[in-house]
Amino acid sequence: MSELSRIGVAIDSNLLAKFDALIAKRGYTNRSEAFRDLIRDELVETAWEKPDSQVVGTVTLVYDHHVRMLSEKLTDMQHDHFHQILSTLHVHLDHDNCLEVLVVRGKASAVKKIADALISTKGVKHGRLTITTTGSEL
Repeated sequence: MSELSRIGVAIDSNLLAKFDALIAKRGYTNRSEAFRDLIRDELVETAWEKPDSQVVGTVTLVYDHHVRMLSEKLTDMQHDHFHQILSTLHVHLDHDNCLEVLVVRGKASAVKKIADALISTKGVKHGRLTITTTGSEL
């Protein structure tokens, strides 16, 4: 960690009370670390909005495995992007539904394109892309 800098922040008392309750609920022991996490979160958001930034993340899919050829389509798409898809987890939720979690890495634009293609595949009931940073910029 680099040298620490101290700053002063003026915050409405009611807002600060809500913030204190939130960070206590989340288990923070002090405001400083909570503020640092909020700042990091915004920096990550900004970074992955840049198409060429390197990101990591997960694509979560829920789908009915009885949909004709869906499993094969999803697998083929994953093989087409084997450089960006690092790992997958497949879970049988019940007799009909499966959950897949894919760990992805690459340029933000490529990762978003892959996620959009997977999520929009006919038969996928729900999907979500969660992107974070590789950590090198923080």
